Amino acid sequence: MEEPVTAEQLRARGNALFQAGDHGAALAAYTEALSLSDAASERAVLHRNRAACYLKLEDYIKAEADATKAIEADGRDVKALFRRSQALQQLGRLDQAVGDLQRCVSLEPRNKAFQEALRALGSSMHEKMKAMSCTDSKVEQMFQILLDLDEKDADKKQKNTPQDRGGGWVPAAASSSLCAVCSCDPDRTLLPQAAQNLIVLAREEAGAEKIFQSDGVRLLMQLLDTAKADLMLAALRTLVGLCSGHRSRTTAILAELGSPRLAAVLGVEHEQVSLAACNLLHVMFDSLKEGLQKDFRGKEDALVLDSSRDLKLLIKHLLELLVLEGASAHGRDNALNLLIKVVPRKSPKETNNSLSLWVIDQGLKKILEVGSTVCGSLGSLPVTENTRMSTSVLLSKLYEDLKCDAERENFHCLCEDYVRSWFEGHELPGKLRAIQTVSCLLQGPSDAGNRVLELEGIMDSVLSLCASVCEAHQLVAVEALIHAADKAKRASFITANGVNLLKEIYKHSERDSIRIRALVGLCKLGSAGGTDFSMKQFAEGSTMKLAKQCRKWLCNEAIDAGTRRWAVEGLAYLTFDADVKEEFVEDKAAMQAMFQLAKSEDRSVLYAVASTLVNCTNSYDHEEPDPQMLELAKYAKQHIPEQHPKGWDWAPHKTAGVPEPSVTLPVGQDKPEFVKRRVRKLLTAGVVSALACMVKSENPALTSSCRELISRVFLALVEEAEDRGGVVAQGGGKALIPLSLEGTEVGQTKAAQALAKITITSNPEMAFPGERVSAGDWACQAGAHVEAAVGIDSVPPRVLSPQIYEVVRPLVSLLHLQRTGLENFEGLMALTNLAGISERLRQKILKERAVPMIEGYMFEEHELIRLAATECMCNMAMSKEVQEMFLAEGSDRLKLMVLYSGEEDEKLRRAASGTLAMLTALHPPICKRIPQVMGLQGGSWDPSLGVRDDVGPIPLQTVHWLEILQALLLSPSVELQHRGAVVVMNMMAAAREVAEQLIASEMLEILSVLAKDKDKPRVAQAAQESLAHAVAYGLIKPNPEHA
Repeated sequence: MEEPVTAEQLRARGNALFQAGDHGAALAAYTEALSLSDAASERAVLHRNRAACYLKLEDYIKAEADATKAIEADGRDVKALFRRSQALQQLGRLDQAVGDLQRCVSLEPRNKAFQEALRALGSSMHEKMKAMSCTDSKVEQMFQILLDLDEKDADKKQKNTPQDRGGGWVPAAASSSLCAVCSCDPDRTLLPQAAQNLIVLAREEAGAEKIFQSDGVRLLMQLLDTAKADLMLAALRTLVGLCSGHRSRTTAILAELGSPRLAAVLGVEHEQVSLAACNLLHVMFDSLKEGLQKDFRGKEDALVLDSSRDLKLLIKHLLELLVLEGASAHGRDNALNLLIKVVPRKSPKETNNSLSLWVIDQGLKKILEVGSTVCGSLGSLPVTENTRMSTSVLLSKLYEDLKCDAERENFHCLCEDYVRSWFEGHELPGKLRAIQTVSCLLQGPSDAGNRVLELEGIMDSVLSLCASVCEAHQLVAVEALIHAADKAKRASFITANGVNLLKEIYKHSERDSIRIRALVGLCKLGSAGGTDFSMKQFAEGSTMKLAKQCRKWLCNEAIDAGTRRWAVEGLAYLTFDADVKEEFVEDKAAMQAMFQLAKSEDRSVLYAVASTLVNCTNSYDHEEPDPQMLELAKYAKQHIPEQHPKGWDWAPHKTAGVPEPSVTLPVGQDKPEFVKRRVRKLLTAGVVSALACMVKSENPALTSSCRELISRVFLALVEEAEDRGGVVAQGGGKALIPLSLEGTEVGQTKAAQALAKITITSNPEMAFPGERVSAGDWACQAGAHVEAAVGIDSVPPRVLSPQIYEVVRPLVSLLHLQRTGLENFEGLMALTNLAGISERLRQKILKERAVPMIEGYMFEEHELIRLAATECMCNMAMSKEVQEMFLAEGSDRLKLMVLYSGEEDEKLRRAASGTLAMLTALHPPICKRIPQVMGLQGGSWDPSLGVRDDVGPIPLQTVHWLEILQALLLSPSVELQHRGAVVVMNMMAAAREVAEQLIASEMLEILSVLAKDKDKPRVAQAAQESLAHAVAYGLIKPNPEHA
C-alpha cells in the first residue's frame, strides 16, 4: 500500500515544477500542500510560493492575496513583501507597492535588487504623475474649446431670425451646418482637432478617467445632439475609449445616455456615424458581459453589478430598431450584425443560452419581419443587398444556440405562426411576404425553412408565382424555388414539378434578372447529386451549356452586381464537373469578374465565390470507401455513388514520407497536373487579393463555413513551394491568421497548415513585415562567441511585426494528437523556424505550452517527426527557461539528447549534438550534469515512456557518454565533429572534475590529433581550447605545437 503524500513532499514537487517552468502544475502542488499543512510557518511559505506562481501566470489579484497572507504570518518576510509589491505594480496601486519595497530595503539595506526596484518604481511614479498633470491640462483645454464654440453657435442661432436677415431666413439647422464647413470662422478650425485630441486621450486609462470625472459624458452627449457628422463621430469614438474594458464606467455612461438615444444614433442615415455607433454598442456589450478586462480591475472588486438588465434593455431597443420605418438600411444591417455578435453563446461549452431564448421570445417576429421584406413593395422597410443574408445568419445562430428539442419546437412553432399570419387572409402581398420568409429561413436554419415549406399551399403558391407576369413576384418565387432545391428530397420533387417551368422561364423570359435566377435553379438541380455521377439530373453536356451562359452573364457589366452574383451561384454548383472547371480557369475575364464581385459591397456572394474556388482547386476532402461496406451495400441493394469518368478514382496516398489517412487520387481532368495548372491560372488572375479582401469583411455573410472554404482554397494555393512567395506578396499570409483563429475546427486547422507551409519555406520576417525589434530581443547576441562556436551566424536586429507572434498559436494547434502526421510534422518545422528568430518568439511558444508537446514528438516512431521535434528543441534551447528544464531533478531530457547524439541517423545526431552544444555553451551547469545523468544503469530504454519529471528517471542501458562524444569527434561529417568538439570544449571549461574524466579517457589523444588538422579550422580551434583548459587545470603539460 502506498504511503500518503506529505505536505513537505508536495512542496518539493512544486519547487521542482516551478523551476521547470510548469507554473500551473506547481500552483496545484502548493495548493494541495496547503490543504495538508497546519503549521503557520509552513503555510506562510506555501502562500508565498503560490504568489510567485500567480505572478508568472499574470493573475495579480490572487498573487497579492497570497503574498498578503504570508506577510500576515511574518511581517519581515522580504520575499513575500517583494512579490506583493510586484503584484501591486501590475494592478496600478503604485503607492502601496512603494511602501512594500521601502519595507524590503529597511529589512535588507544591502540588497541591490531591492534598491534598484525601488529606484525604478520611484521613477515610474514620477513619470505617471507628470503624465497625469499633463493629461488634466489637455482635457480641460479641449473642453474649453468645445464649450466656447458651443456657446458661439448658440449666439449665432439667436441672431439667425427673419428680422435680422431681412426676410432671407435660413433654418437654424441649415445655418449651423453651413458654419461647420465655413472657413471664415478661425475658431471653428480648432474644433475638429479638439475632438480628435479627446479621442486620443480616451484611449489611455488616465485620460479616459479624467474625461469621465470632468463631466465629459454630458459634453459628449451634447456633441451627439448637434446632428453634425464630424462631431458625432468624435463623440462616439471617445465614448468607445471610455467604455472599453470598464464595466462600471460603461454602466454609468449607459444610464446617462440612455439606450433609446444610442439606438437612434445607430439608425441614422449617415453610414459612418451608424458604423461608429455600432462599434460603441459592441464595446458596451463586451464590457457588460465580460466585466473588467484590464489591470485596473483590482480597484473595483467591491462592485457587484448585475448587467443583465442593461443588456436586455439594449437588445430590446435593437430589436425595435429592426422594424422602425424611419431607421436607415445601414442602421438596420448594423443592428443585425450586433445581435449576431452579442446574443448567441461564443462556445458550446457555455451552458447559459438564456439570452438567445429571450431574444426568440421577444424578437423573433421582428427579425422575421425584416427577412420577409419584399423590396419595392408598398410600405417595405429600407434594406440593403446584405440585409436578408444577415437576417438568415442571425436566425441560424439563434437556432444553433438552442439546446433541446423543446426549445427547437418552440422556434418552429413561432416561425410557422408568422408565415401563416401572412399567408392566410392577406391576398397576394401576404403570400409574397410568406414566401420571402420561407426563402430567408431556408438560407439560415434550413430545418425550420423546410418545416414551413411543408405548410399547406406554400409550395403550390411558389410554383404558380414562378409563372407570374410581374417581375417582383417572379423574383420572389424563383428564389424560393432555388433555395428549396438544397435538400435531395426537395430537389427530386422540384425536378418532377418545376424543371420544365424553370426551363420555360429561362427560354422565354425577357428579363435577365429572372432568366439568371431560373438558370441558377437549373444549375442547382443539375448538380443535386454532387459528385455522384449516377444522380445527375441532366444529359451529358448540359452542364457545359449552363456554365457558358453563367460566365456570359458574369462578365456582362451592364447587369447590376446584385443580379450578376447569381451567375456565381450557378458556377458554385456546376464546377463539380471537371470540364466546367477547365473552361472557367481558361476564361480570364470570368475569373476577374468574379474576383471583382468578391471585393464589392455585396457580401452575400462570398460563399458562392468560395465554393467555386474550392471546386476548381479540388480542396474538398475525399475519403476512401470501405470495401466491406460497399459489398454490404450491394447485398442490401442500397444506392452506391458512382464517380464521374473524368473525376476521381479511389487510391491510397502518402505525402513526403509522412503518414497520412487514405485519400483519393484523381484521374482524367482532375489529375494533380490539371489541378496544379488551374491553381497557377487562379494565382495569375489575382485570386489571393480577392480572398484577402473576403477575409477582411466583418459582414455576417463571412460565416464559419465560409471561412472554412476560404482556408481550404488557401491550403491548395500554397501546396507547391514555388507558389508560396506569390501568395505572401499578395497578402495571403496576413489573411490566413484570422482564419486560423476563428471558424470551424477543420477550417482553423487548414489555415494553420497553410501558415505552416509558408513559414517553412518563406522567411517569416518577410511574410509578416512590420515594426523594428530592439537588439535586446536577441538571446544570443550577448554571446556572439557561442553562435560562432556552434556554427550559427550572428544576426543583427531585424524587423518583426506583431502579426508574427499571432502565427505561433495556430502552429502549436497542429501539434495536438488528433492532427495528422503531416500536420504534426509541418507544425514542428514551422515552429523550428520561428524559434530561431528571436527570444520574444521563443517566449511566445513557451507561453502557448508547446514545449511538452514538442518533447512528446521526440519519442515519435516516425523518423521525420522525431527529427523535426529534436530540431525544434535545439532552437528552443536558446531560451533560459528551456535550459532550466534540462536541469530539473528527475528529468530525462538531457539523457535523451545525449543518446540521440549517438544514433545512427546522421540528421538526428546533428540536431541533438547541436542542442548539446547550445546548452553547454549557454548554461554551464549542464556540463556537470551530463556525467551524472548518463551514469545511471538499468533496463532497456522504452521511448514510449516519454520524458518524466515527477516519477524519477527512465530505466536505461546506455552507451557511455564518453563513447558518444568520442564518436562525434571521429565522425566523417565535419559538422558533427565541430559540434562534438564544442560540447567537449564547454565541458572542459565548466569544471575541473569533468575535465579529469574527459582527459582520463581516449579523448586526449583524439583532441591532440584534431588540434593539428588545418583542413578543419573550426574543429581544430575548439580542440585547442579544450587542451588549453586541461593545461590550465594542470591535467596535462603544455605542448609547444599547440601554443
